[in-house]
Amino acid sequence: MANNVALFGVLFFSLLLCLLGSLSTPVIAARRGYSPKLGMLIGGLTGFAGTWFVAMVLWLVSSDSFGVIGGVIGGLAGLVALWKLGPDREVPQTSLPDGQALHRNVTARHLRGKLMRVLFLVSVTLALLALATLVWTIVNKTVGYTAVQYAVQPEALTINGQATGRTLDDLSENDLSLVLAEGVRVARLRVFVLQDVRGASQDEFSGLSQQSIEEVLAGRHYPAELADLPFNQLDTNQAAQILEANLSKSDLRQIVLDEIVQPQIVKGWSLWESLTNKSGIEHAALEKFPQARLEWHSWLNWKFISSPLDPRRPDATGLRPALVGSLMIILITILVAFPIGVGAAIYLEEYAGSSRLNHLIQINISNLAGVPSIIYGMLGLGIFVRALSDLTSGNILGTTTANGRTIASAAFTLALLILPLIIINAQEAIRAVPNSLRQASYGLGATQWQTIWHHVLPYSLPGILTGTILAISRAVGETAPLILIGAATYLTQDPTGPFSNFTALPMVIYRWTTYPQAEFGNAAAAAIVVLLVLLLSLNSIAIILRNRFSRRLS
Repeated sequence: MANNVALFGVLFFSLLLCLLGSLSTPVIAARRGYSPKLGMLIGGLTGFAGTWFVAMVLWLVSSDSFGVIGGVIGGLAGLVALWKLGPDREVPQTSLPDGQALHRNVTARHLRGKLMRVLFLVSVTLALLALATLVWTIVNKTVGYTAVQYAVQPEALTINGQATGRTLDDLSENDLSLVLAEGVRVARLRVFVLQDVRGASQDEFSGLSQQSIEEVLAGRHYPAELADLPFNQLDTNQAAQILEANLSKSDLRQIVLDEIVQPQIVKGWSLWESLTNKSGIEHAALEKFPQARLEWHSWLNWKFISSPLDPRRPDATGLRPALVGSLMIILITILVAFPIGVGAAIYLEEYAGSSRLNHLIQINISNLAGVPSIIYGMLGLGIFVRALSDLTSGNILGTTTANGRTIASAAFTLALLILPLIIINAQEAIRAVPNSLRQASYGLGATQWQTIWHHVLPYSLPGILTGTILAISRAVGETAPLILIGAATYLTQDPTGPFSNFTALPMVIYRWTTYPQAEFGNAAAAAIVVLLVLLLSLNSIAIILRNRFSRRLS
């Protein structure tokens, strides 16, 4: 007996041949004097049954693959025999059908039209179901119950050696300050003063530590008696007082939460499970994690978007470096690819003749639009990362990037990737401009460039922007070229310019899905939502521009 793959193959091809027989046989049946409806039924059954009959016979005497191939050949042979060998019930007397023959012919064409309409409706329905399934799968992992375990229970936080017995929300700013002074090392408190109060970067920490409090916290609040004290001599109580004087209660609460309480998600459940099986989740959490608390958690929140990456804890990780990297890559990609692509389209449509060279260029552009993205990744690795590393690393401008694995290399590679798409769509848009518009411009004395700039381009710009939207949609989600170029999967600092090392949203999503912790899958789902929002935002800007130019033309 055949395996599941062979059975699925025969089912797929039998349905295709059933469709072919149902579409083609009614016209042939009408021409030969038979009912078109009967022809559609017999044609569909012949294609379907012929495929299965031959396949099953061959499965008994041969292998699975021969059964599939033979089934396809058998179904086609059955249809050809039905079309060629069926007897004529009525011989046409004229070259054009009339009377009953005309009625059968019209009925056959209407049957084909109805069948195609049903097929199109089924196709749209399946596409919508697939899209809804995709969205639900992502949302289902983004929100739900989580089992949260604390290093220190909030009620066990101490002030002067005594447990407060209160939750974090019930503690005042002074209480939170005292908790920090008792539970956090002085070095960490100094870091929070520099980072959250002064707003200094890590590179400035060593220099600021030698200065006085008055110099470090100029314009901020601090006890007057500490003005002349060197910053590196602050003790825990003094640092906690400065934090209390400058930060809000929510900021103090977050520091206590991160540094002392240290909540960690040890188990997560999907949205569907959280909505339909809450009692079961409570029982499982109590059995496996008796010290944990069950909390409703959304993996997509502002902290997730604005925090750096953390490959150790899925509940503490963010994606800010990846989001910044993706934005910088796509913006540089658009700035490079759009003018070059539109310029190439203008040349090919308005200036280039019909020479063999131009014809060869056009063929190659069309072929490049279908090249797999990983090939462009290899091209970018060879040209931008290695051959032009001095340019893409910024060495010629005096930067200190060690190699060419930078945002510039990624942007140039993706620009090459979408360039054929932009050129082809721009050509189609320019070609759609009525030639009478050009002739009217020439008749008024305009030069060819004036005609292109003032008439052809404005008229074709909505179509050009439509092609650009499709190109951007492809570039935003590309992962294979970035892997070959050398995008990082873990980066703690945001990229600062085109010559910085980088990571991107597709890379982070890809990496998180390979981690063994199931909770990283929830983080990946939240990152997918951010990627979709970024894509829709960029497309919305392009659509707004397209509609604006369309209104100006109308």
